[in-house]
Amino acid sequence: MLRLVGEWIGRLGRVWVEGQIAELARRGGTVFMTVRDPVAAVSVRVICASTVLDATSPPPGEGARVVIWAKPEFNAAKGSFALTATQIKAVGIGELLARIERLRTTLAAEGLFAAERKRRLPFLPSAVGLICGRDSAAERDVRQNAAHRWPAVQFRVENVAVQGPHASEEIIGALQRLDADPAVDVIIIARGGGSIEDLLPFSDEELVRAVAGCVTPVVSAIGHEQDVPLLDLVADVRASTPTDAARRTVPDVAEQLDLIGQLRNRARRTLAGRLDREGSWLTAITSRPVLASPARELDRRQEQVQSMAERARLATATAISRAGDDVTHLRARLIALSPAATLRRGYAVVQHADATVVLSAGQVSRGESLTVRFAEDQLEVTAG
Repeated sequence: MLRLVGEWIGRLGRVWVEGQIAELARRGGTVFMTVRDPVAAVSVRVICASTVLDATSPPPGEGARVVIWAKPEFNAAKGSFALTATQIKAVGIGELLARIERLRTTLAAEGLFAAERKRRLPFLPSAVGLICGRDSAAERDVRQNAAHRWPAVQFRVENVAVQGPHASEEIIGALQRLDADPAVDVIIIARGGGSIEDLLPFSDEELVRAVAGCVTPVVSAIGHEQDVPLLDLVADVRASTPTDAARRTVPDVAEQLDLIGQLRNRARRTLAGRLDREGSWLTAITSRPVLASPARELDRRQEQVQSMAERARLATATAISRAGDDVTHLRARLIALSPAATLRRGYAVVQHADATVVLSAGQVSRGESLTVRFAEDQLEVTAG
């Protein structure tokens, strides 16, 4: 891997270097190449004889993945570093997939693909950022389907290279510009189908980390449903196709109008049902006798009051009569037990001057004034 090249600077020996040919030029019998790591943003200059490159059948061109057996050379005077290749081999698809899988495992361990970090898309974005190839079918699919669903949708389009050695750098730059635009509510990265090599920029580590660091939600619409670059895993929403990306990003105006109609009908039915129930309740209440004929209820209450007053009058009269009888009986008893009754039978009571009763003759002194009390009157006497 190119990120290991630094270990060989200043050493003698040879090293295997694996990467993608970003630039290739022939000058006479010498080939000058820039080899870039397709996963990490590292590149190195490689020089070889034309015969070395032509020995690979077919000779690789720009964008090809190769493994180079080369000798590191550092020019101290110019301060330049390069590799002198002695053998070049094409890299198989299996090795590319293995490298992508190793990177996927590393990024997954860092939590970049975790579901809890993914953001919800806005219901109706004011502007949609679109990163795609220039005059590409993916751009037409996204814009046409989005306009069909919501004619007023606005796009800010960034046309970039979607394959080749510089694709990931251009995509990252476009992504950063759209993410910095406050009017853009969602970003779609779209590309049609292609081979694993064509889609390799969308598994670039720097691009994956750039998407993970975006503030704006990102929708990945790369290739067909069976294509799963690492961008699909880090994006907030993965669309199977560019058409699917438009469907997921922009609501369908016809569906929303239909939904509004359904909600209005439901609200109308709910309100009508409530009014019917309240009307039935009001009818039942007003049909009750107390509200249907208030005077009748007043008459009934008046009859109850009169009946209760009559009962109170009778009860009071009965109580008074019984109390009068009790008084009469008590008076008769008092009269029967009164000393006056005894006096009326011919008895008299003799009292001293201090009103005490004389109980025997020995209590009276000669010449003492006494009072003799009869039933109706009294007589003053002097004891002899």
